Amino acid sequence: MKRIKLWDKEFEISIPYTDIQLAVKQMAEKMKNDLEGKETLFICILNGAFMFASELMKELDLNDAEISFMKLASYTGTSSTGTVKELIGLNEVITGRTVVILEDIVDTGHTIKGVIEQVIYNGAADVKIATLLFKPEALKVDLKLDYVGIVIPNDFIVGFGLDYDRRGRNFKDIYTLVKV
Repeated sequence: MKRIKLWDKEFEISIPYTDIQLAVKQMAEKMKNDLEGKETLFICILNGAFMFASELMKELDLNDAEISFMKLASYTGTSSTGTVKELIGLNEVITGRTVVILEDIVDTGHTIKGVIEQVIYNGAADVKIATLLFKPEALKVDLKLDYVGIVIPNDFIVGFGLDYDRRGRNFKDIYTLVKV
């Protein structure tokens, strides 16, 4: 589908699934080289990053890797509230471990910065950030991103785990909001 309608908004395809797959494979190759032999815990930020995490984990051949999940919320409609709510917190012992935070998208950076602070507070030896999508124009905090799949403009997008008011996560392609 080239266009989809969710609620009252129309979206058009902007990143096909084949491009997403390629970006994920490239990220996995870099991670394999960086993380081989390290006791690594991947933390997937729900809900948005579930599809990214699934695709990435299938590409990683790391014997010492584990995955866990945190559920956060910061969006209402098409914009960030500026407040991050923790709905499901960190339940793993991370002291002395390498932690890779898996995020669907980094835009303002507020969500990921809060997660980084929590992971450091809980004793991680090393913290790395992996994001499928990055909007540099929207970034409001100082961040070091270790693995970036695709750099995109500051547009509202859905698909491949990202949603508009709970809809659209199920599409394998990524769609951009059509500006009226």
